Amino acid sequence: MIDLYHWPTPNGHKITIFLEEAGLAYRIHPVDIGKGAQFKPEFLAISPNNRIPAIVDNAPADGGKPVSLFESGAILLYLAEKTGLFLPKDLRGRAEVLQWLFWQVGGLGPMAGQNGHFNIYAPEKIPYAIDRYVKETNRLYGVLDKRLADREFLAGDYSIADMAAYPWIVPHERHGQILADFPHLLRWFKAIGARPAVRKVYAAVEPSYSKPITDEERRVLFGQTAAAI
Repeated sequence: MIDLYHWPTPNGHKITIFLEEAGLAYRIHPVDIGKGAQFKPEFLAISPNNRIPAIVDNAPADGGKPVSLFESGAILLYLAEKTGLFLPKDLRGRAEVLQWLFWQVGGLGPMAGQNGHFNIYAPEKIPYAIDRYVKETNRLYGVLDKRLADREFLAGDYSIADMAAYPWIVPHERHGQILADFPHLLRWFKAIGARPAVRKVYAAVEPSYSKPITDEERRVLFGQTAAAI
């Protein structure tokens, strides 16, 4: 059984997609990040960066005590290695998947996240910041589109790289992107969105996910300093 500490964000959805695709038993522990649940000591013991998602694997492969992990990319890699699924075992295939996984973790996620912040959540609209991140998101979509021009998925077969990237494309309209401008990306997006596991994950998204945040939620989410750790 996997204990998943989760909130319905793109990074959270990466892990539920894997768990559903792999058929692993799991239970969700909601971490309401708008109310500051990520700062509770019991959660910080699992995720010292006070971010979701995090997991506890109660049946690790070595048969030892439970293993806890934070950081969505590390969790995907761990689960892929645990199950032998969605990550090639050969040297070159594994390298292909891992470079696109880290591309998402280091590029698409942070840039699209800043796009969403300045477009949607920032109390003051700063044109330079909005333009900067909308354009960078657009560039990254172009990278994806070019990559997918001659292949079905990012690294050969469907993999953790696709699971990592897909949730960050879901809010494309909110991020100022038109998927019709990227035909290969659009084809990939539709194919993944049609997968039963992915449909199940998004059907279960709490209605509050897309609601405007309150001033208090904004303070909790974006007013953090070292004092909150």
